[in-house]
Amino acid sequence: MSLGAQHTIIKFYSSFKDKKSKDSFLSSIIFIPLIVIIPITFLVIEVHDVIGDFLSMQNPIIESYVWVIFLVAFATSYFEVFYAWSRVQLKSVFGNALKEIYPRLSVLTLLILVSINLIDKEDFVWWLTGLYYLRLLIMIIYSFSLYIPKFSLTIPENFKEIISYSIYILLAGSAASLLIDIDKYMIPQKEAISQTAYYAVAVFIATVVEIPGRAMFQILNPMVAKAINNNNFKHLDSLYKKSSTNLLIICGFFFLLINLNINSFYDLMNNEYYSDAIWVVLIISCAKLIQMSFGCGPAILATSSFYKITLPFSICMAISVYFLNDYLIDIYGINGAAISTLIVLFVFTVLKVMYINYKLKIHPYDFNTIKIVLLISLIYLIFNYLTFKFSPLLDIAIKSVLISIAYISLVYFLKLS
Repeated sequence: MSLGAQHTIIKFYSSFKDKKSKDSFLSSIIFIPLIVIIPITFLVIEVHDVIGDFLSMQNPIIESYVWVIFLVAFATSYFEVFYAWSRVQLKSVFGNALKEIYPRLSVLTLLILVSINLIDKEDFVWWLTGLYYLRLLIMIIYSFSLYIPKFSLTIPENFKEIISYSIYILLAGSAASLLIDIDKYMIPQKEAISQTAYYAVAVFIATVVEIPGRAMFQILNPMVAKAINNNNFKHLDSLYKKSSTNLLIICGFFFLLINLNINSFYDLMNNEYYSDAIWVVLIISCAKLIQMSFGCGPAILATSSFYKITLPFSICMAISVYFLNDYLIDIYGINGAAISTLIVLFVFTVLKVMYINYKLKIHPYDFNTIKIVLLISLIYLIFNYLTFKFSPLLDIAIKSVLISIAYISLVYFLKLS
């Protein structure tokens, strides 16, 4: 619903060199989401019942909350806009806490209130909606405390380019989102519905590997955009290599903790069927580790002059996953879906690295990359055969401490970072 305005702020803000042009840009960017919001508002008003009937086919409760979905989408869209506003000032910690922690704490608090009968389920929905708007208000105040422009109705000279970029990035993001959801759509067509649940839990566990990357990108992306806008390719090369090395080290640590403790973790769940997806965790976490080794590559693609390549990449990835899933799920079940994701992410990460190297003559890897991969592999092979016979929770604690000592010590002594 934001029409990619948050990405547009990241790309263009540092290209404006004086306060007047920056203020004009920020003034106009606030109105970009309205290009989508206003038509959607009229659409919801006119065909509210049709939308409600469609959304409630699987869950009748949703019909009563069509407007809630719209209101939350509005609040979330503008939150992202003002969060990007703070990120270009290189202040991302507070906004990231509001984005990642605030919603979870809000839901947890409201669920507790429901459980002790202080509010009912309908109150829960409206309170949650209100809390999303409170989050938006806090983000607006914080963003203005960092930088408040002199608002004007002046349109930037490159406004047409800004709108074009916003729409293009929105399309690329929509295509990329298919890569995330296509597995959950295809598995039920070929396997028992329970397999989808096992797969979803395994993927959720595996994607913990990329959490450090998501946090780092909040500050990296504006720095990448600034380096590109200033034609500072030496600094861009440094960011590219350092982000790749550091993310591979940090995410590799998460990779080891997850995969070397996965058996004990599934024992804690006390459901033997979920453990059928252990290979999914390993395969998807490998895919995510490869993706993280790309460093700030996605930001380079999205904020450079050749950003239009992101849409063909996203479409080709989605199509590739679809056909690989169609073939491999029949042979390997849910493991086949995971293998499809691994193959696609590996192949397209290589292609993206080659494309950036072709365009800018920079790449993210060096000899340290090989040493880090060998270190992760060695520790995995050693600790994979180390088992304890205590309770699952104690096994996880002991093994995690040993892995941490071994990994951190070797990273330090080998001077990998």
